[in-house]
This record gives sequence, structure tokens and C-alpha cells, in this order.
Amino acid sequence: MDTELDLSRLLETQRKAFADDPLPGLNTRIGRIERLLEMARKNARAIAEAISADFGNRSPYETLVSELMQLESAVRHTRRHLGRWMRPRRRPTGLLYFPASNVLQPQPLGVVGVIGAWNYPFQLSVEPAMEALAAGNRVMIKTSELAPRFAALLAQLVRETFDESLLTVIEGDAAVAAAFAALPFDHLLFTGSTRVGRLVAEAAARNLTPVTLELGGKSPAIIDRDCDVDQAARRIVWGKLLNAGQTCVAPDYLLVPQECEERVVEALQNAIAAYYPKLADNPDYTSIVNTAHFERLHALLDDARKQGARVIEVNPATETLAPEKRKMAPTLVTGVTDDMRLMQEEIFGPILPILGYEGFDAALGYINRHDRPLALYWFGKDARNRQRILEGTHSGGVTINDCLLHLSQESQPFGGIGPSGSGHYHGEWGFNTFSKLKPVFIQSRWNGMSLVAPPFGKLMQKLFERFSGTSGQSKNG
Repeated sequence: MDTELDLSRLLETQRKAFADDPLPGLNTRIGRIERLLEMARKNARAIAEAISADFGNRSPYETLVSELMQLESAVRHTRRHLGRWMRPRRRPTGLLYFPASNVLQPQPLGVVGVIGAWNYPFQLSVEPAMEALAAGNRVMIKTSELAPRFAALLAQLVRETFDESLLTVIEGDAAVAAAFAALPFDHLLFTGSTRVGRLVAEAAARNLTPVTLELGGKSPAIIDRDCDVDQAARRIVWGKLLNAGQTCVAPDYLLVPQECEERVVEALQNAIAAYYPKLADNPDYTSIVNTAHFERLHALLDDARKQGARVIEVNPATETLAPEKRKMAPTLVTGVTDDMRLMQEEIFGPILPILGYEGFDAALGYINRHDRPLALYWFGKDARNRQRILEGTHSGGVTINDCLLHLSQESQPFGGIGPSGSGHYHGEWGFNTFSKLKPVFIQSRWNGMSLVAPPFGKLMQKLFERFSGTSGQSKNG
């Protein structure tokens, strides 16, 4: 099969279908997203099993909470508000133009491309597709080649549920992904690494295709001096070890007051043991997705050890973890420096570097000297320090006294900033991203524009004098 020809054919098929129905009604759109949710419900077990098989092991309940229920929440929220989002939005009109009026008319873009990621292969493919369908578009999904079993299942389910002119799934390797990104979509959403995101943006730019980039980076968590350390440790461990750390908004490193470092390490160890008393055959603890990622994580630890870091492997039952099963023990690392690979790369695994800071200014300074992250987490009670974190740092989003949860708020946008991404989706922001909010000016029969039309006279002379602060000059002077 000629990949580029087949992709072009699918795109043209969807373009023609969109031309035949460029503005689907509310009931049509709701029917489409409800069909998508029903597809997920009927096949929830098969979806969870396919994802687990791709990882080597992932709990079906983790897939339920982090992926399937996220879609259900998004569909419910969209169904509740879609009628309002679709309506023309009245905007103020300047006095000069009165009594004319302004409206923003939401209009579907056409065909949207979605490039999903392997770490949450269902949610990061299907949720943006749902939002694009709600906005009235046609959608092509490119699934990750690192989750092939799920990709094959999703392609099958979508074929059985939707006509390819509305929604279709493309499988394939990195070459197929590159060809997909080079298609002249009306919008392209990519979720993945910053490195690949740059390549996607370059490919899209050749067609002037607008892109939403959901990337990653090194998201910090900050423990303040007055926080409840044990509670903070439990919440950080939950956020870090969900999906074994293979989460774009997982806490990547932890900043703690120097005098509290050992106390925090102990609390983290206790929390890990409480959540995961065993690792090897624990169905709740996820495997690393493949051998390459597993070896990369161990290389990060080897590099840190060689440079003098203290590596604390937390293996509560002191089990032997077989490398072929790719279960990696949660690992705390102290004594880290910026020269270590651990602090130069997004970790994307169950490793948590811990850095001590002497004062709050030092913690803020450290964050601001590095790339702007996708997420930031602060644990404490001091309202002044909380405000300093919110006002004095940049990040894609913030959760206070917990981890990850800003991501699941349908009434708020989700997206990165700078190297961690650009653009937003979720809820109304997703609808807006996949729509053209077309400005429309409606002129009235009677209006004042004739007053500023040629031939220009004394009124325009006085307006110019008032604007420029001059007087006594001719209208041509």
C-alpha cells in the first residue's frame, strides 16, 4: 500500500463529506459523541486488556480511572453545554459604529488530524477526537506505534462504529506518522515529546496548518516548610506512580527545604510501601512500556550514581524484579545536580529526584532558570507563598496541594507553554480550538460612517487636531 496516497485519499474523502454537511446540527453532533462513548463502554474490557498487553502490565482500573472515565466526563460536560457553545456570541460594538452590532459565529474547521500518544493511548486519541466531532468536524486519528495492540483494536472498533468519511484511525510506524503530519489538515493536534513536537510543527508549517502541541517537560513539585509532609508525600507518590510515572504531567522532580529532606524521603518511602507493598506480581503496578524505555531509565540512574547521587530503590517486599517484565522499583534520588541526565531529560518513569533549597526565593529561582513546564505542584499553607508561586512562575497548569487534578477539570483549559506545548483543549476550549470563531459585523441602515468618508472637512480636521494635540493647521497640512 502507498501510505501517502492512501492518507491523501482518506483526507479527500473526509473533505468531500464535510463539504456536503459543513454545519452539522446540535442533535447530529451529540449523536456522534454519544456513539463514541457507547463504543468505549461496550468495549471497555477489551480496551483495558489491549493497553495492558502493550505495556506488559497495567491495571484495568488504572485505565478506567485515567482514560475511560475521563472520556465519559468530557462527553457529559460537552453534551450539557454544546448548544450554548454553538450559538453566535454577541460582542460589544464601539460608539462610532452604533447602532451596528458584532457577533462571533462558531464554524467547524473541516478535517482535524489527531496524533495520539502511547502512554494514555485511548484518552489522548479519543478525547480530542470527541471534541473535534462536537465542533462539527471530521477526524483522522494516528495512533502510536508503541501501543500496537490497542491501535489495532481502536481501528477495528472505529470501523465498526463510524463511516471513514467521519472518523477513521490510521496505524503505522514513524514514517506513517511523518506522512500524516504532512497532510494539509484544517487543524492538527499532537501529543508527545518536545523533540517530536518540533518535527510535527515543522511539517504542519509547510501547509500553514494550525497546530495544538501537548508536550511535556520537567514538571516540579514544591514542598513548603509548613505543609503536612505525610499527606503531601501520599499525594506526590500517587501522582508520580500512576502509570509508573509514564504521565506527561507527573511530578518530574521535587523541591524540599534542606532541613526537611530526610523527613520527606522517609514519608515518600512509607507512602510507596502503603500503595504498592509488592511490585513483581502486583497487578496495580504498571510496567515500563518497552525495553528501550526501561534501559533508558536505568541509564539515567547509572549516570546519577557515577556523579555522586544517592539512589534509593524502594522495594517494600525486597523482591527480585525480572528485567523481561520491565517492572521498575520506585526510586528516590538525592544529591542531584544539573549536570546529571536525570535533570536534563523528562524522566517519564518511576524515578523522583529530590533537591533541597535554602529559601523560597531559591526554589522559585531554580524553576525559572529552566524551561517552562507543563505542570507545577505546590504543597503548603502559606497564602503568600502560594501567590508567589502562581504569579512568579510560568507553567501550563497548576494543582495546589495535590497532583495531576487540574488536567481533569472540564471547566478549565489544558495545555502547555513554550517548550511544554502551545494551544489548549478540554471543554469549551476544545470546542473553540476546533472551530473558527468568525467575527461578523452587521451594519445598520442608519450609521455614522458617512461622517468619516471623503471629501474630508472640518470635522476630520478637528478630530486630527484633537488626536495629535495640534491646532490651527489646515486639513492638508
